[in-house]
Amino acid sequence: MFIEPFIGSNNKKDRKGHIEVVCGSMFSGKTEELIRRLNRALIAKQKVEIFKPAIDKRYHEFDVVSHNENAIRSTPVQFAEDIILLAGDCDVVGIDEVQFFDNRIVEVANILANSGKRVILAGLDMDFEGKAFDPMPQLLSIAEYVTKVHAICMKCGDLASYSFRLSDAKEKVVLGEKESYEARCRKCFYEDKK
Repeated sequence: MFIEPFIGSNNKKDRKGHIEVVCGSMFSGKTEELIRRLNRALIAKQKVEIFKPAIDKRYHEFDVVSHNENAIRSTPVQFAEDIILLAGDCDVVGIDEVQFFDNRIVEVANILANSGKRVILAGLDMDFEGKAFDPMPQLLSIAEYVTKVHAICMKCGDLASYSFRLSDAKEKVVLGEKESYEARCRKCFYEDKK
């Protein structure tokens, strides 16, 4: 059972910052969960700022968009450090596709949380080879709350934790969707990876 972290007080003096990480494979609902949490913060009348890496223009240049086509306005940024300046006096900071940032995002998340902000980060925990996708391991270790979401294996219908790349591309980052990736369970991922 998942218990959502306490949204917190609307009194900025009473607010304690923390870090929440939503991770999983492609098509597991990471962005959907991020949008849900951010919308709840908006309902609570908190000031929310959302960011995504400028490299990610798959669905929209500015919006964070889930595979279910739910969207929320965001600010694309080139560098993780830009988030500190752009977050201003907001209460909640959402960051999608965190795996596309370098390891400086870890320091950025700490700075934001230490300043009293609720920081919610979403991203892949493993790359197409089934290896840890930096900077996610570092973010998982400093987060107060971690949620791992699962997709459905496109081969057998079991729970999926892996992102299987359908092409022979070897680069770590290849932007794509259903034409490039499938969610796979452990067994199906490693059977076809050979």
